Amino acid sequence: MAGVKVLIAHVLVVLVSVSLRRQEVSAQVHHVVGGDRGWDPDSDIASWLSGRVFRQGDKIWFTYSAAQESILELQSLEDFLTCDLASPIRMYTDGLNHISLDREGIRYFTSGNMESCKNGLKLHVNVQPPEKNETQSTPTAIATAPTSPSASTKLNVLTYLLFIGLFHCYMV
Repeated sequence: MAGVKVLIAHVLVVLVSVSLRRQEVSAQVHHVVGGDRGWDPDSDIASWLSGRVFRQGDKIWFTYSAAQESILELQSLEDFLTCDLASPIRMYTDGLNHISLDREGIRYFTSGNMESCKNGLKLHVNVQPPEKNETQSTPTAIATAPTSPSASTKLNVLTYLLFIGLFHCYMV
């Protein structure tokens, strides 16, 4: 009878610790700018942007032809609106760049090609604070590749932990 109580205690400790750990992890969303077309003059960035929420901790990914395009991060709304590319904060030229949204606030990205910028190839990102509880709302943008383990992986980990707990109780 004492062994059953110990077993139940261990199972409860494991379940509570797994549950608490799950609540600490916030959902990180990877946004691929422009979707399938990527960062391209023919992309409808405004349409892609519609309804998206960017949160601190998310990442934005730019995919583009490095021979034809580059990405500039600009300092101000005025630089962004007028396509003043003279003094960017950062310049990205690799063709595949990810940028961590590590702080709240507004960030301005535009094409390094003046003509593309004037034709609207630019992105205005308002980074919101991270969600307090991931169950409050569902992320509005999710990349095609999974950003967290699948439910079956979580189930396998939980099963493994329960097995270890049971084994430990049996051996004690």
